[in-house]
Amino acid sequence: MNTIQILGLALGSAWTSGINLYATVAALGLLERYGLAHLPGDLKVLANPWVLGVAIALYVVEFFADKIPYVDTVWDAVHTFIRVPAGAVLAYGATAQLDPAARTVALLAGGGLALSSHGTKATLRAAANVSPEPFTNWALSFGEDVLVVAAVALAVVKPLVILLVILVFLIVAAWLLPKIVRRLRRLFARAGEILSGRARKETAPL
Repeated sequence: MNTIQILGLALGSAWTSGINLYATVAALGLLERYGLAHLPGDLKVLANPWVLGVAIALYVVEFFADKIPYVDTVWDAVHTFIRVPAGAVLAYGATAQLDPAARTVALLAGGGLALSSHGTKATLRAAANVSPEPFTNWALSFGEDVLVVAAVALAVVKPLVILLVILVFLIVAAWLLPKIVRRLRRLFARAGEILSGRARKETAPL
C-alpha cells in the first residue's frame, strides 16, 4: 500500500472508531479475514477470530444500548475513555510501515479525530434525548451504524476520498457543535428554572 492508502485507512478507522469502535474493528477484521482487503501494518490482527468475536459481541451490546435514550448518553460517557485511545492505537497500528515520526503524528491525529467524532456523536445524541419521542434517537443510531460501515469500506477502496470526507466533517463540526451546545445550555437552564420554581411552591408556607 502507498502512503495515501495507509493514511486514509489509518485516519478513517480512527475517525469511525470515535462513532462506533466495535463496528469499526469488526468491519475491518471481516474485510481482512475474507480477503476483501489487505490491511496495513499491525491491523491484520483484527482478523484474529478472538478479536473478531469480542468485537462483534460488544457491537451487539452497543447496538441495543445505543437505541435507548439516556442509556446511550451513559454509554458514550464511559466510552470516552475507550474510543479515543482505541482510535489512536488503530491509526498507529496501520502505519507500522512508515517511519517513527509519521507513526507518532498518526497516533496523535488518530486520537484527535476519534475525540472529535466521539464528541460530535455524544453531543448530538444528548440533544436528541431532550426530545420526548425516541424516533430521532433511533434514526441517529441506525444512521451512525450505516455511516461507520460505509466509511470503513470507503477508507479501504478510496482512501483519498475518506480523507476529504473527514476534512468536511471537521469543518461542519466546528460550525455546528457550538450551536448545539448553546441550545443544550438554554434547555438545561430552562429546566433548572422550572424545577426550582416547583421546589419553591412545594416549600412555601400555607
